[in-house]
Amino acid sequence: MAKVIAMFNNKGGVSKTTTCFNLSWMLAERGKKVIMVDADPQCNLTGMVLDLTQSDALEDFYKENPNRNLRDALDPAFQSRPRPLAPVECVEVPGREGLYLIPGHVGLAEDEVSLGVAQQLSESIQALKNLPGSFSHLFKITAEKYDADYVIIDLSPGLGSINQNLVATSDYFIVPASPDVFSVMAMDSLARVIPKWSKWAARAADLDALSTADYAFPKPDLKFLGVIVQRYRLKNNAPTIAFKEYFNALDATIDETLVPALDSAGLMLPDETYSGANLEASYRLASIPDFNALIANSQQSRKPVFTLTKQDVGRGGSVWDITQENITKFRNTFAELATRVEYLTRQED
Repeated sequence: MAKVIAMFNNKGGVSKTTTCFNLSWMLAERGKKVIMVDADPQCNLTGMVLDLTQSDALEDFYKENPNRNLRDALDPAFQSRPRPLAPVECVEVPGREGLYLIPGHVGLAEDEVSLGVAQQLSESIQALKNLPGSFSHLFKITAEKYDADYVIIDLSPGLGSINQNLVATSDYFIVPASPDVFSVMAMDSLARVIPKWSKWAARAADLDALSTADYAFPKPDLKFLGVIVQRYRLKNNAPTIAFKEYFNALDATIDETLVPALDSAGLMLPDETYSGANLEASYRLASIPDFNALIANSQQSRKPVFTLTKQDVGRGGSVWDITQENITKFRNTFAELATRVEYLTRQED
């Protein structure tokens, strides 16, 4: 059965989408079948796979590929259509066998209110009972269709009902963060919010209306995989002094606030599992410095930073030699990240 991983932080601007894409590609390169889910109405992950350079490209994709996006695939549940949910015909990611995408939809945010009402009142309003379990059911049947090993969900920042549902019903979650004051504050927020969401999901799974729905709400078993710290500058191959100070503050908040709160809520893996994964300090899965100009090359070529070629970046001579060295470092970083994710998720089998 596919393992579902949510990439979530209620703070934006932490390179969540880029990391989701690069990690998913690396896992597929290592022989895993991976389905990426774009659950952010901004559709940035979708834009990393599809050519959306034309202003109406996304709308044209929706018209030419009905039901091949997250919102339309859920339409039978949200619009009470007289047909069951069906597996999504995923988009095969060009250049990487075994990697697939469920594209996002700019209108997904419109379903936020319906889901929120359903998650509060589904026990008393029968017409709403299928909504809370519809996301996890769709991911399950789609993963079965593709024999996927992982479903990795790219979430928007925010604390709305869709994020609540998708995080609480995932098997694991990863917190992307940056070494800045806002990420430190976000860790405090996550320490309060994630346990609440987990408790809500446990109660929801016990409701007769949801457990007997056509798309039964699953019993939650969420676990924390770790933090990915990114978007910082290096000097002499180390974070600059300003970033280092926030690294320390972020580590302290993770160790002293986030992890104790998650542990009390039963959301942590065994200590020996984290030890076996050889994590960096403070449950850190990876530290990823700024991609700088390489991120533009990556987005333009719609491929990961660590697969960029001389032709992709348009550099030669000694400039290319330095660039190639950086690309190799990013490859090693994402390979190590993928190894840790594989190890942590395998231990739960």
